[in-house]
Amino acid sequence: MLEKNLIKLIRSLEQKKYRKRTSLFVAEGPKTVVDLMSRIKPKVILATHEWICPATKNEPERFITVTEGELSKASFLQHPQQVMGLFPIKQEPKVNELSPQQKLILALDGVQDPGNLGTIIRIADWFGVDTVACSYDTVDAYNPKAVQATMGSIARVNVLYTDLAQLFDRYAGVAPVYGTSLDGDSIYEAKLCNHGFIVMGNEGNGISMPIRQRISKKLLIPSFGNNETVESLNVAIATAITCSEFRRR
Repeated sequence: MLEKNLIKLIRSLEQKKYRKRTSLFVAEGPKTVVDLMSRIKPKVILATHEWICPATKNEPERFITVTEGELSKASFLQHPQQVMGLFPIKQEPKVNELSPQQKLILALDGVQDPGNLGTIIRIADWFGVDTVACSYDTVDAYNPKAVQATMGSIARVNVLYTDLAQLFDRYAGVAPVYGTSLDGDSIYEAKLCNHGFIVMGNEGNGISMPIRQRISKKLLIPSFGNNETVESLNVAIATAITCSEFRRR
């Protein structure tokens, strides 16, 4: 039987303050859980009889077999997916270890939707960007909805929260700062390098003024449709297009 205290702990991790207090987060679904288990030793795994745990190098401290009904009580999903786990939150990389003068790093300025953030982390993984630097007002990457949207990429991509203005100032002169902007040069014609920061802004307001002032190269994703009916792209879609163009070069 699934203990009430464990259900209470899991449900509390929907809130950032409890994730911070316990240094734990929740992952659900076979792909996400298995990807995480390949990199991180889980504290607890809850799984139905139907789920067969693949061999991994990181066995859980506790493995609890549950019924579908018990899993539903703990799950954040409308339709639970056989398995969920509690994992320790990864240690953030240090700012002085980022090396933007050698590789591309995504920087997110005030992204608010956890689904967007999770998708961006998945996009970063796809395009070989191993670090996402987030402003302090960006939504928490370990929000259950964000973790779910990463589809396991949270296991492979490093996420850190920092003052982006200070971060860019630290690497000024050695790493370019690219940012999407309506007054930028077409990304399909601009000169791009294989290192530096790529800044993506808030869903409604775009890149904030302090960060905009530190952008060394403004990029525009041009519209080929009716600009009067389409205001802008979703930030995750814009990230995918931008990363694709950088890698294509």
